[in-house]
Parts: sequence; C-alpha cells; structure tokens
Amino acid sequence: MATRRDFLKQAGSAGVGLAVASSLDDGAYAADLAQGRAVATGKADHITILHTADIHAQLEIHDEFFYEQGRPQFRRRGGFATLRTMINTLKAQNPQHTLVVDGGDCFQGSAVAALSKGQAITPLLNRIGYDLVLPGNWEVVYGKEMLIRDMGMYTAAKVCANMFHAGSDGALIFPPYQIFNAGRTRIGFIGYNDPLTPVRQSPAYSRGITFTRPEADLARYVTLLREEKGCHIVFVLSHMGLAQQLNLANQPYAEGVDYVLGADTHERIREPLRGKHCKVTEPGAFASFVGKLDLVVDNGTIKEEQYALLDVDPERYAEDDEMKAMVAAAREPYRQEISTVIGRTRTPLLRYYVIETPMDNLITDALMWKFNTDFVVSNGFRFCPPLVPPAGGAAEITTEYLWSMLPVESAIKTGVVSGQQVLDWLENELENTFATEAANRFGGWFVRFNGLYVKFTIGRPTGRRVREVQVQGQPLVPSRRYTVLGCEREGDPDNTVCRIRSVADPRRVDSNVHQVVTEYLARHSPVAPRVDGRAVATDAPADLLSQVEGTSYRFR
Repeated sequence: MATRRDFLKQAGSAGVGLAVASSLDDGAYAADLAQGRAVATGKADHITILHTADIHAQLEIHDEFFYEQGRPQFRRRGGFATLRTMINTLKAQNPQHTLVVDGGDCFQGSAVAALSKGQAITPLLNRIGYDLVLPGNWEVVYGKEMLIRDMGMYTAAKVCANMFHAGSDGALIFPPYQIFNAGRTRIGFIGYNDPLTPVRQSPAYSRGITFTRPEADLARYVTLLREEKGCHIVFVLSHMGLAQQLNLANQPYAEGVDYVLGADTHERIREPLRGKHCKVTEPGAFASFVGKLDLVVDNGTIKEEQYALLDVDPERYAEDDEMKAMVAAAREPYRQEISTVIGRTRTPLLRYYVIETPMDNLITDALMWKFNTDFVVSNGFRFCPPLVPPAGGAAEITTEYLWSMLPVESAIKTGVVSGQQVLDWLENELENTFATEAANRFGGWFVRFNGLYVKFTIGRPTGRRVREVQVQGQPLVPSRRYTVLGCEREGDPDNTVCRIRSVADPRRVDSNVHQVVTEYLARHSPVAPRVDGRAVATDAPADLLSQVEGTSYRFR
C-alpha cells in the first residue's frame, strides 16, 4: 500500500488538487509538501499562510470555550507569548515562503487596549511578525485619527479597499491591495472591512470615514491583480462576518478569487467552506487559534492544498520570554487599577451563544437592579473570552475582565417607548441578526435584555419573526408606554436608545455601565448568571452558536 507521502508526491506531479482533513498532523503534512517531487525539484512553490483575526487585545492565556458532545468544554488557550512561539514554530516549517496575516479587531477589546487607545498593543503585534494587516470594524473605536495613528504603528503592510476619507472624492485611507512574491508565485491580497460598521456600532466611531461594499470594485481589483500585476493567487482578506463572506464567495464579482480569509464573527472553520467561486475560512478569536493554509503552486496553478485550524495551546508551545516581558511592560502603567477584584462568579461567564448569554444576563441584571425600568437593553457584542470558576468555587472578576466584557465606558440613557415601537425594534434587531439577505446581516448577535420575554421564529419572513413579547411578565400592549434604559451609542440622535428610535423623554443618567456593574457585583457577589430563557427561538436551540445555518459548518 502506498504511503501518504507517496500519494502526495504522485498527486503533485500529476497536477491533482488535494484537500486533506485538518485532523492530520499539520507539521508532518507541511514536511510532506516541502519534500514533494515538484517542490523538491524547484518546479513548484510551497506557500504557507498563517491567519489570525479578532484577537481583541487579549494578552494573556485565558479560558476558552469549546462545544463537544453536546455541551460546553473549557480549556486554557491563547496569550501573546504563546502565539509568538507558535508562529515562529510554524514559520520554521516553511521559512522562505510563509506569510503571516491578520484580519482585524486586534487593538481593541481589553483594558490595556482601551486605556492606551490601542497604542500599547501594536508594538506587541509587531513582535509577532505580521506581514499584512487589515483594519476590523472595532479598529475605528478610538476615532479616525487614532485609527490612522494605530494602524501606522504596524510594521506590516496595510490593506483595505473600502474605507475612504469622507468628502475626499474617493481617497482611500489604506492601500486597496498588496502583492507578495513567494519564489516564482505572485500572491495578491485585497482587503475589505465590514461596510455595515457605521450602523452596527456607535456612529461617531466612523465619523469622517465612508465605507463601500465589495461589489463596487472587487471584480476590478481581481482583474488588475491577475491581468496587469501577474498574480497567480488572489486572496480576499475580509472582516465582514461569515454570512457576508459566504455570500461574497457565491457572487459573480468574486470570480478569480481563490480564498476569502474571513473574520469578524469569531467562527472556527476547520474545513474551508466552498462557495461558487472560492473557498472561505475564519480562524476563531482571542489569539486562541491560527488558521494555517498550505499550498503547492506549480506554474501559477494550485496543485495541492491543506487547511488546518490550530489551537494556540500553551501546553504545546512554551511562552516566549521576550514577549512575556513586553506584555508585562505594556500592562504595568495600568496594573494596579486593572488588577482590582470587583466580584466573583460561581458559573462560567461566556458570550458565545447567538440568542442569549450568561455574560450579558449579568450586565442587564445589573442595569435592571440599579434603575428598575420596565426593561433594559444591551448590544449583542461578541468580544471577551470566558471566565470559568473552579469546581465548587468562584472565579474572581477583575476590573481588567470588566474592560474585556465592556471595552467602552458607555453612558446610560433612559426614555419612554410605545409597545409598537418595541415590536418594530425587535423585528429590526432580528433582521440584523438573521437577515435572509446575507449582505444585510450584522456580524453580531441578538440584542440582550432584562424585563422582556421574547419568542420568535428565525425562519419567518422579515418583519414577521416575533411571536410573543412580555414586559415584566405581562403581554406587551402596542398602545401602552414603557420605560426603557440602555447604553448610549455615541453619535446617535438624542432620541435613540440602543437603536430604538424616536424615544420620548430621553435622559442621560449620572453613571456609566462600568460603574453600575461594579456596584452590582459589590452587592451581589458571588453571582451565578445562566441562560434563563429571556429570548427563545422556536426553530433554534438556546445554545445556537452561529448565525449561519444550512452548511456543513458547525462551531466547536
């Protein structure tokens, strides 16, 4: 019987495309590619792409969530020092032709990032050794000026084809594409951030920036790279979320793209998803995973390929001492402030479920306790790794972890709305999360709340998904007026609360969400938040883990 190496050599010399399951030992497979007949004789190039995304400035080893055998599992993963060792190890398998790329949302999402406005994070990312970076939707959180300053600190090349200086008659903020040479193979990357960024989050973050959709120019850039620049492989480096990225892979204007290297929704794609024109990957979040794509390119054609999603496992990759020291130095100016213990939890805090999460139930519980309005709301964020207590014990919640849960010290606003406004708003939020038209689907999860009970059907048409709403245990009355409280989105009209428009009697309260959660934890620790059925889908489980259904993909 032929060995796997013999088969690979035969496949390479015969020009057979090959995708090998990611369960194979990746180091051994990379060695097989490097020693393949075509590569060994110099007739082909072995190219490796190492892909991270949505790191959200999570500097240290942390608890990570996995879903196996129908229930959550938790393991220790990540950390910049672990990641650096791992990247160096993987690069050593193909030292001449490895490119390290990041898909955005790197310098936002933690205490050190927020307190330094990203300035403390980019030097650490430079030490990891990226070749190419894309801004994500949260890279705009500190405003346009800081976005440009922070991105300018990267030593890596920058790419983004759909972020423009507003009012500048089409001046791009970053280069739309970048080209790299690997032996005789030319590789082109085109970058796209989420065009829905100004709507998904506080509009003020994107002030001075105009976004366009990929259909505006992707086909033109593909033609430019392939026909004028001589690129043999074309990647789209994207931060648009899995639904939009799969939709992109099926559009005629994506013809000529080989892979969409995706990001934003923190999905863990372990086998590339095939669209009509190209394949789609996404490498998880929080520096817990690295996507590794190996290609053998012979005379400009991909002959062999393998993709694996690899854990950033501190038991396999020892922490890099230099990076550990750099992380400690980055934390030092804030260490005393962020190390304060503000509470404890007896149940895992996590935010991976699409419909309802323990972490957000904790936040909305705190808001309801403090203000006692008819209902309170919070955005469906994705960032923040889990916090898992020891068996029979409680885990400490620090100020640093609070910043990971809520990386913006948002102001709080109250107002009065009609029951009909609540219904319209819920339908709009369900459309944002589950839109049939993938290009309209936000890269976030369903809105969070306390005081409401909402039953809905994802598969029903737009505007008809809501089946039942209760406010404080009583059926919602469309003509009745209700008090609402939520975090203010900077740049929204004064009469808007968490995307609920035309709110009557809008008023800011004299505290922010950090202060409220801290006060709540001081009074109620240890807490034990759980999924308790505030939001119920008739056609999906409470532990739904992805907005994308109808494919072979499953989050795990």
